[in-house]
Amino acid sequence: MFQLMVRLLRFRFLIPVFLAGLWLAGWPVMSGFPTPKKVSAQPQTDRPRRVEGADTRQAPVPPAATQPVTTVTPTGYSTEALDKEIAGRFAPIFIQSLGDSPRFDYITKFDFDGDWKGTNNWENAANQKYPLTANVYFSLCESQTHYFIHYAAFHPRDYKGGNTKGTLLSELFQEGARLGGKYDPTGLAQEAVLAHENDLEGCLLVIEKSGNDPQKGKLVYFETLAHNKFNQYRPNPDTDGNNALLYVEPKGHGIYSYEDGKRQAKNQSKGEMRYEYRGRAEDPEKNTTGTVGYDLIPMVSTLWVKAQGSPNETYGIENDYQSLQLEVVKPRKIRAQEIKVGLVGNAFRGDVGGKNMARPPWGWFSSAERDRPLGEWFFDPAKVVKRHYNLPDTFSLAYLHHPILGVYRN
Repeated sequence: MFQLMVRLLRFRFLIPVFLAGLWLAGWPVMSGFPTPKKVSAQPQTDRPRRVEGADTRQAPVPPAATQPVTTVTPTGYSTEALDKEIAGRFAPIFIQSLGDSPRFDYITKFDFDGDWKGTNNWENAANQKYPLTANVYFSLCESQTHYFIHYAAFHPRDYKGGNTKGTLLSELFQEGARLGGKYDPTGLAQEAVLAHENDLEGCLLVIEKSGNDPQKGKLVYFETLAHNKFNQYRPNPDTDGNNALLYVEPKGHGIYSYEDGKRQAKNQSKGEMRYEYRGRAEDPEKNTTGTVGYDLIPMVSTLWVKAQGSPNETYGIENDYQSLQLEVVKPRKIRAQEIKVGLVGNAFRGDVGGKNMARPPWGWFSSAERDRPLGEWFFDPAKVVKRHYNLPDTFSLAYLHHPILGVYRN
């Protein structure tokens, strides 16, 4: 706090930013400015342990299931290679726009520097001895009628506002929010930051199955995450085919459907890089064609495993997801299954700029749907997609395969 105040006095023009953090948190620091409406916080029990920053809402406990409770245990499984094959078949193409620091816009993996520490990624991203090879995380689950594939693109830095000024702005804003935090039961002030260490945003592709051959599937819907908002799309037959064409912003890395127009191109200052799935992680800095091949990494054996037993060097905050109620296909019938998830890391540890601001897919949420359970978009995509697109009952909600939650194909 003392060091931050010294910096604040040095850069006096940033004092309004600090005051804005207090104001957004609900502290009436400036006469004449409206104070956000206070929301009565309901008493809570079993609150998740908080380090600082990120979202800590709890998913409500569903009604008790009649079936035995299943506890999630991260592990490998026999059809892991098949899942990667299916995910590769429908892997999206990412058009990564490049800002004034192109290296920090390259898509890579969390442990690009050889370790799983979240607090050295900002610094190590600038070190040329660590190649930022192209990798994308994926997780696949399967219902009776569709495949649901989440893809997540990692960047070591979110440098909105610049690599120096953006982090200072974020620290000042968040410190103001922290001091006024008791007036902010909504948590909105914690999200209003610019630059921060670690960044993970992504998409959900919905593939309609055709018999038992995954290669005959068809992309029918896809959604993207951009700055705490889920965007819904139907594929454009002229650009998407079965591989969604996606645009990734420079600096902040929000993901949208790609539009070959001036609106998106104007945000890039150093051109763009095209990422296509090739089953190998290529180095964009050794590329001369503008197209880079990426590999797929399963979340279940990486990000999900590291989320167990947090807080740790990878995750700075955890959330108690308690139990989920899903429809699961057992031999010859559909049954309700209660699956215990419990305490899981849901925000990466990061010290630069906004603290612990980047989240894995089970920590993603939409600001337009704050009443929905945290993690629903990842844990129960069938239900979410059916609601978003108002689909008929022929769209199955029953899962044949959901390895993150310990449900596997027979």
